[in-house]
Amino acid sequence: MSGWSGRIPKGLASALLEQQRPNGLDVAADRELKTDTAGRRAPRAKKRTTTSEPRDLKFQRPTTEKRQIFSPDIEDHPLGNHIKMVRYAAQDIPAAKSARARGSYLRVSFKNTRETAQAINGMKLQRALTFLTNVTEKAEAVPMRRYAGSTGRCAQGKQWGVSKARWPVKSAEFLLDLLKNAEANADTKGLDTGNLVVKHIQVNQAPKGRRRTYRAHGRINPYMTNPCHIELILTEGEEVVQKGPVVEAARLSSRQRGAQLRRALIEA
Repeated sequence: MSGWSGRIPKGLASALLEQQRPNGLDVAADRELKTDTAGRRAPRAKKRTTTSEPRDLKFQRPTTEKRQIFSPDIEDHPLGNHIKMVRYAAQDIPAAKSARARGSYLRVSFKNTRETAQAINGMKLQRALTFLTNVTEKAEAVPMRRYAGSTGRCAQGKQWGVSKARWPVKSAEFLLDLLKNAEANADTKGLDTGNLVVKHIQVNQAPKGRRRTYRAHGRINPYMTNPCHIELILTEGEEVVQKGPVVEAARLSSRQRGAQLRRALIEA
């Protein structure tokens, strides 16, 4: 007796389907329940579920109530009063009475900019602007005190008491832009721009830029850059009170002081 081939006769299959078909099943679903010629069962029809609201598979942002715990404006949050966008090195200068400006990752020499910044530290704003303009025109020189390697002598360094000085034009131009920016900020705050002083200025190193230059005979040498960060604070200068004339008392000898004391006792 030969084995079963795995196929159901068409008449028997239709009879079984008539018995197992539930009431209300449409013809399309009935066709999907029929087996194919190879004897494999076809996939059943998926029932469509109708819901009141359509399903949204996109990411939904949390509501404002859920995101309030991350807001730094809330006083109960532990970091609410400590998150600041920018922090300056000079913390003791009140922000209400000062104007600030800063630049980050500036593509200008760190060493030359540091020396130029120290030259204008403590100057009045107008004098600092004039000095930097003179540096660009090579009418005044910047004293090189710390980073003075391979710096030649210059007669214009005599006014600073040094013999090594230079004219870092690019550094002077960057500092000029920052000073003008801080002056505009002071004008917006209502400060007296004619009485501003460079109270704080600082230059820090930025991450070095690394490139390469191709030399003869297949060699490759580094081609580095040394950018910097600059920050400065302008404040109104303090009023200078002129010291009054000091009247020196006459210096008396011991005999004169004794006579003056006896005269005072007699008159008393």
